[in-house]
Amino acid sequence: MFQAYLGREGIWDEMKDSAGIRMPYQNIYDALIKLPLGDLKQKHQLSSELFMSQGITFTVYNNNEGIERIFPFDIIPRIITASEWVHVEAGIKQRLTALNLFLKDVYSEQQIIKEGIIPAELIASCPHFTHEVKGIKVPHDIFVHIAGIDLIRGEEGTFYVLEDNLRTPSGVSYMLENREVNKRIFPDLLANNRVQMINQYPLVLHDNLVALSPRMIANPVIVLLTPGIFNSAYFEHTFLARQMGIHLVEGRDLLVDNQKVFMKTTAGLQQVDVIYRRVDDEFLDPLVFNSNSALGVPGLMSAYRKGNIAIVNALGNGVADDKAVYAYVPAMIKYYLNEEAILPNIPTYQLGNPDERNYVFDNMHKMVIKETNQSGGYGMVMGNSATPDELLQAKARILTSPRNFIGQPIIPLSTVPCFLDGKLEPRHVDLRPYALCGPNGIHIVPGGLTRVALREGSLVVNSSQGGGSKDTWIIND
Repeated sequence: MFQAYLGREGIWDEMKDSAGIRMPYQNIYDALIKLPLGDLKQKHQLSSELFMSQGITFTVYNNNEGIERIFPFDIIPRIITASEWVHVEAGIKQRLTALNLFLKDVYSEQQIIKEGIIPAELIASCPHFTHEVKGIKVPHDIFVHIAGIDLIRGEEGTFYVLEDNLRTPSGVSYMLENREVNKRIFPDLLANNRVQMINQYPLVLHDNLVALSPRMIANPVIVLLTPGIFNSAYFEHTFLARQMGIHLVEGRDLLVDNQKVFMKTTAGLQQVDVIYRRVDDEFLDPLVFNSNSALGVPGLMSAYRKGNIAIVNALGNGVADDKAVYAYVPAMIKYYLNEEAILPNIPTYQLGNPDERNYVFDNMHKMVIKETNQSGGYGMVMGNSATPDELLQAKARILTSPRNFIGQPIIPLSTVPCFLDGKLEPRHVDLRPYALCGPNGIHIVPGGLTRVALREGSLVVNSSQGGGSKDTWIIND
């Protein structure tokens, strides 16, 4: 099976090159070639049964109907060496340090705009630049408490930052459950390869949440605010609340009185200190944002502005992960830290700029077009696979609102082996490492969520677009 494995021509495969198996995968290769094909099929079946029994699901929205599905999982782990990971960690820490400084600046003095590093019109036109939070003092000047920084590997395995997720990044529960499943199906492999542990994530997150409490008490009240059971990531909300031992609440379970937040309980009202919210900004307070929202808490912004409640992540972060602002992150790093970016961006063309838009239009077949405030792979056009009619429609959409689109060259994502239909097949992947920013610094989970484009040749890894995931192992060189 391994001998028959062939990568795709012109694509950097993480397991195999022209000389054979790459060194990071050698131990995995040596162990797996000893297993009969039937055993691997049994392990694949067991993994599906474990996901089913644990209720590890996500929801795809199609025609306004939520369809709950088991999260697809591939049993062959992805391997990254410790030395490679040191480079990734340094790059993410540098990036998040600069992004936190940018958020503090853009909601206060706006020096980076005054000095012409970032165009004022770019920020002013960002739909997630939230004027209502200007001047609010957040604990420890931390705006991004939880981040999911999406990375890809291109030619020769170079890591690039694909995008920053700084509002309500999801997927960490799948990373943790993937590891638990792999412990069941490959217990000896994990031990023999000294794979770095990831199970400390809930503990580190809980400690960071406790440290944000505005009340100096031993056991602050922490809640996870969910939109409810129909949200695509509801499994993750319940999982994290259970792992951290905190309350899972909906907006109707909370109220604001005298600029303090309280939770309704059978014993009466209980003051809340920290909200880990999985509700978007515009739905958090119907008195300030969307007046039709039933997901938030009326008056929450008054308590937030007063400093009586900590909210994780901070409101207004969307201005920093807007895909048009993404292009300026290396400039932020240079401006705030006087350093060059460790992890490079993908070249990005602002389609609000006529010259850059014309260049993209002339090279659409080599470009991916993205909406600056979409996620989940929605609204994306891959120029190399789009029909002429689809490209014309994309151009028409861009011309109606060019600020809301960017163009990027299509970078051939690296491939990894996946066990599909009893064979090893190369599939494209990205990587979402999770970073936790707290008073004691930035903690990055060693590994992250590897997302897999399960359709042959596809570069779209999002679960909403048919993607799956696999366990990510950081091992010593």
